[in-house]
Amino acid sequence: MELLWMAVASLLAGFVDAIVGGGGLILVPALFALLPNAHPATLLGINKSAAVWGTAIAAVQFSRRVTLHLHAMVPAAFCGLVGAFAGAWAVTVISPGFLRKLLPFVLLAVLAYTFIKKHLGQHHAPTLSHRAEALAAGGIGLVLGFYDGFFGPGTGSFLVFLFVRWLGYDFLHASASAKLVNTATNFAALSLFAWKGHVWWNYALALAVANIAGSVIGARLALRHGAGFVRVMFLIVVTALILKTGYDAFVR
Repeated sequence: MELLWMAVASLLAGFVDAIVGGGGLILVPALFALLPNAHPATLLGINKSAAVWGTAIAAVQFSRRVTLHLHAMVPAAFCGLVGAFAGAWAVTVISPGFLRKLLPFVLLAVLAYTFIKKHLGQHHAPTLSHRAEALAAGGIGLVLGFYDGFFGPGTGSFLVFLFVRWLGYDFLHASASAKLVNTATNFAALSLFAWKGHVWWNYALALAVANIAGSVIGARLALRHGAGFVRVMFLIVVTALILKTGYDAFVR
């Protein structure tokens, strides 16, 4: 029965992740609740074993309908992979607890900025040169890749926000681009967790299949309804992240 509930959580996580990121908000708490005796690194490893497939499938679906700026996203994905590997290694030796109290306030600033800027991300209008865009995307990938491997909550949403704010993408192009980078960061973190023995593969297949199913549904909805729909989902997911991370940091 616990595997069934984990699969349902993984499906919902894949759905949310495919649209705007933040699937870990659903799957990670479910894993902590259903497997209370497991090591936290093992639960994060199980989460990555599902999420990497969902984000990869979403990236493929988006790439068929949305033109990705590969001159920027390939360096971003590579830097994200390097950063995530370093972050996943760091979490095995350093506690990320100091981020718990900071994260809700960072997310609140992101939410407020996006809400105030009504036209933010409505139009796809990159303003940087190819070289500058590649450098900026690589920096974003490296920093958020490290964050994803080290701590993780909201990585996909942060990628979307920064691609919109700094690169001038609309929310649909930002979400599509974030999937490519997030696939690389998930793969790097999963590789390290697996190397350290922190993945229970008996759960991985079922959760991956469920995550892919949710991802397919979410990506199709995002492509059908466009940037405005993705923006609304972004605001909803970031609000939920604020509530969840705030509760974890100050109440629980």
